[in-house]
Amino acid sequence: MYQSNTEEITGSETSDPGQSCSRSGLKEATASGYASSCCPASLSSARPYRSSDVNTPSSSHAPSQPGIPSVPEWRQGGMTSLVSSYVFLRHFLCSLSWRNTKTQEDTRIYRTDSVSSVSTTSGASVIVAVVEGRGLARGEIGMASIDLKYPELVLSQFADTGTYAKVITRLHILMPMEILMPDTASEKGKRTKLFKLITENFPGVNLTAIQRKYYNEKKGLEYIQQLCAPEFGTVLMEVQAKYYCLATAAALLKYLEFIQSSFYAAKSLKVIFKGSEQTAMIDSASAANLELVVNNRDNRSDYTLLGVLNHTKTPGGARRLRSNILEPLLDVDTITTRLDAIQELLQNEELFFGLKNAIGHFLDIDRLLSVLVQIPKQETAQAAESKITHVIQLKHTLDLVPQLREVLKTCSTALLKAYSATLEDNRFDIILEQIKTVVNYDTTYLKGSLNMRTQKCYAVRPNINAFLDIARRVYTEIVDDIAGLVNKLGEKYGFPLRTSFSTTRGFFIQMKLDGVVLPEGKLPPEFIKVTKQKNSYGFTTADLIKMNGRCDEALREIFHMSYVVICQLLTTIHEHIHCLYKLSDTVSMLDMLLSLANACTISDYVRPEFTDTLAIKQGRHPILERMARQQPVSNNTYISEGSNFVIVTGPNMSGKSTYLKQVALCQIMAQIGSFVPAEYASFRIADQIFTRIGVDDDFETNSSTFMLEMKEVSYIIHNASDRSLTIIDELGRGTSAEEGIGICHSVCEFLLGLKAFTLFATHFLELCQLESLYPNVENQHMEVQHTRNRDSGAEQVVYTYLLSRGCSEERQYGLRAAEITSLPPSIIQEAKLVACKVSQQLLAKRPTDPETQRQRAVYHLATRLLQTARNSRLDPESLRMYLKGLKKQYEAELQAAAPAGLSNTEEE
Repeated sequence: MYQSNTEEITGSETSDPGQSCSRSGLKEATASGYASSCCPASLSSARPYRSSDVNTPSSSHAPSQPGIPSVPEWRQGGMTSLVSSYVFLRHFLCSLSWRNTKTQEDTRIYRTDSVSSVSTTSGASVIVAVVEGRGLARGEIGMASIDLKYPELVLSQFADTGTYAKVITRLHILMPMEILMPDTASEKGKRTKLFKLITENFPGVNLTAIQRKYYNEKKGLEYIQQLCAPEFGTVLMEVQAKYYCLATAAALLKYLEFIQSSFYAAKSLKVIFKGSEQTAMIDSASAANLELVVNNRDNRSDYTLLGVLNHTKTPGGARRLRSNILEPLLDVDTITTRLDAIQELLQNEELFFGLKNAIGHFLDIDRLLSVLVQIPKQETAQAAESKITHVIQLKHTLDLVPQLREVLKTCSTALLKAYSATLEDNRFDIILEQIKTVVNYDTTYLKGSLNMRTQKCYAVRPNINAFLDIARRVYTEIVDDIAGLVNKLGEKYGFPLRTSFSTTRGFFIQMKLDGVVLPEGKLPPEFIKVTKQKNSYGFTTADLIKMNGRCDEALREIFHMSYVVICQLLTTIHEHIHCLYKLSDTVSMLDMLLSLANACTISDYVRPEFTDTLAIKQGRHPILERMARQQPVSNNTYISEGSNFVIVTGPNMSGKSTYLKQVALCQIMAQIGSFVPAEYASFRIADQIFTRIGVDDDFETNSSTFMLEMKEVSYIIHNASDRSLTIIDELGRGTSAEEGIGICHSVCEFLLGLKAFTLFATHFLELCQLESLYPNVENQHMEVQHTRNRDSGAEQVVYTYLLSRGCSEERQYGLRAAEITSLPPSIIQEAKLVACKVSQQLLAKRPTDPETQRQRAVYHLATRLLQTARNSRLDPESLRMYLKGLKKQYEAELQAAAPAGLSNTEEE
């Protein structure tokens, strides 16, 4: 109804593309459908909104109550004609001005080490409060975080080790713009270990010291009781005894009230408690090594796991996917319900494309919720205009719910049915009906500055506020005058002029140069502020500038009076608005599931199973597959309790590191509920994923390659558990060969004492002898082939990137790599001679002990029988055949272990 007839201008403005419209288009944009109903028979009650009407929050600990502007009745005057109404309104427009006074707070309550400028427009928008217990409670951590763009307060409390790995990992995931800590933790000379670690790991983040007295658990509980939305009231039972997270909540919310120009309305926040035991932990170094969300070579590249899986349509869906990748699930039932939903989406094309179409029109519901539940402390023209925009966006969002509801009616899996039931909440319809009593039915969210400006101008229905109706008539007149002025100028000079619009210049004149001959090659002097873009001119006139000023003045008053009506509307719908949290959760989850299903349509993925074994048949590296745009070389993987330590050897560039990362990435994909790139995949749930990859020096912490290796390995040893997945690549390269072998051997023996699944890539072939000492060690290597050039006779190495059993037989592959470079042949030859002498001494193999081999065969049989008893779903006949195969394999291993001369195998 109020959609303007506009087209985008690509060349009129450098920083802000304009929009142009003909005179008839302008009339349609401003007056169509409005003239017949905007002029009331009599003036209704209205008055401008004053900043003194807002109840500003006090500086006490308790959260402030939301203030809604009151609009008392104006006495109705005796205006006898529309002309007198115009005269009164013009005087009214000139006499009013916006007050932009900032509420003063007691700034003495905070002592900051660094001045923080909080800007919600920057990339980072999360503020985190952290506190650690003292005395016997040292190591008990409380955390509270809130995103200034999304109204969700996340509370955490957990016990951490002396390395504070959980705290650092959680902060890396949150990417905070500011971290709040008690002043007692940051005093010079008494800085705690946690404070020092945070400053080292987050050098670019502002750390603000808050007086310890504001970390008050009683006040924190009061805040949560007053601000928590009813839907999330059960969180009170979870946190009422979590004193440290309540204390951080008190400090964080008080600080937000101090720095922000608005505060949260009562019963409006989503408050959740997030324990560390609910998700797998991936430390920041591992996330970087695996390129989960950021590419190591180019941080703008999409060649990451997030880039591979991210086909989301909404900002909420993208945030949810990123969060899940960094914190995979641990609960098999939850993962299974996601896999069921994805499988249904892949099998039901109508449901898949129907959901994709419906989800694609949703805006950022979290961002919308955040601004709707906040009450500005002072009145500004920008705040009024923004609030109108948000109500239009809310109406647009709620208009999409019936379509989404209809699409989900055909679903059959538990997760999709649950979200379908969520959408049946009648509060969506109640809010929409209440909005439609104030906002025009045809008002909707549109792209384009002029389109949206028109929507905001005519958002409130006619006959609700008489002064608003008159102000809109004035605005319509001014816009028509602008179109008339441009038309007259075009007739005067004989130029093809048209009216354009941009947010920076307002209305201006645009003229294309095609077929236009300028007198003396210049524009008339009347045209000022001329800009040239490709084949067109953009300019204005003194009269047009004045009209733009009048237009902006009229718009300010339209937004001003619309704001009063909108605030009254928000008061009526506030009790129901919390259902939008459910809608946000539904839309973001459906968007993520659609994204994961979409990834399956691009590549050949398979649904994973969950057992106590990591088994992947023909697995592929998901990021490499995206980069190569074809299927890379695939490999099998098998790790079980009986062979939980795999040593991978092979030459440089043979694919060891890629293979190790491939296994970890597939594990993460499976635990977020995604299909994986393989023909078959089975995983054991990993509670932690560790990686030790890379050989770079760290100049910021003055750490050499070897020191970095030792720090990362120390972290793994202190935190690894029996359910972890550990990836170690090239440990010990930063020191001498003897020391490197010794460190690798001792680290391997420590990890062998755990039931963790470990992949250990190394160039130290001496470590392969561990297979003869420990039955749960298995040697594998990356195969290479040797060819000889027919012409030159030079030997060449061909990398197959295939993984095979056994230890690598390759020797001196580093020297072969050196031959490719421009090193002189004499140096290469000398290096070969020295290497041969050293290798003869180091690679002396010890004789194999038959008793050790026999015990290994017994161990393998026992673990395979145990695994079969736990996970087998074979029918009796198939199970009988499988057990016969195990028996033959066991007998063959005993035969190989028997001393020479013995022909019979002892039955166990």
